[in-house]
Amino acid sequence: MITIRKSDERGRFDHGWLDTRHTFSFADYWDPEHVHFRSLRVINEDRVVPGAGFGTHGHNDMEILSYVLSGSLAHEDSLGNGSAIVPGDVQYMSAGTGVRHSEFNASGSEPVHFLQIWIVPDRRGYAPRYGQKRFEEEEKRGRLRLLASETGEAGSIAIRQDVRLFSTILREGESVPLEIAEGRHLWVQVARGEADVNGHRLEAGDGLAASDETSFTLRGAGAEAELLVFDLA
Repeated sequence: MITIRKSDERGRFDHGWLDTRHTFSFADYWDPEHVHFRSLRVINEDRVVPGAGFGTHGHNDMEILSYVLSGSLAHEDSLGNGSAIVPGDVQYMSAGTGVRHSEFNASGSEPVHFLQIWIVPDRRGYAPRYGQKRFEEEEKRGRLRLLASETGEAGSIAIRQDVRLFSTILREGESVPLEIAEGRHLWVQVARGEADVNGHRLEAGDGLAASDETSFTLRGAGAEAELLVFDLA
């Protein structure tokens, strides 16, 4: 079974400094039909104006990934980490028993556009940890590049849940096949561009959920597409 979550159906809030769109229920946005998909709890698409950002705040018991599409995102946390995240970087923070952090647009002149992803961990009470890794565009172009996994295989970031997160960049007409194990579930998020998944046309911001299917073809279908692909237990 395949269902589509259209971009314009997401929750949207424009706070002036932040234009944010929520695929799943988050903060002041509540939609009982879209609370989570398996362990995938949050996909927020955020655009932050120059010099603004999220002040220091806390999280616990959540696997948090940031994927920058344009601009630069500055991160600091209570674990002592500080970095700037740019396109190609994936940042990971396992909040565990508790961590405080801030995220700001690192530029004084350009906006930052990024996806914030939360995954529910396989249990509560882990010690917090942090990771950051760069994946070059060539690794994703015309192929699926594993970004995060439970085991950290193939140079991916190790996270605390049975999820495999891939990224791919596809030109129009270019395609990649994907097989997932029976009993697993798929979520595809279009970060930018246009794509087709098993005959379903998707545009930037759209999401596709699939259960009870194992074979997929991801195809570029117009403007160059960048996809995040979640293989979930």
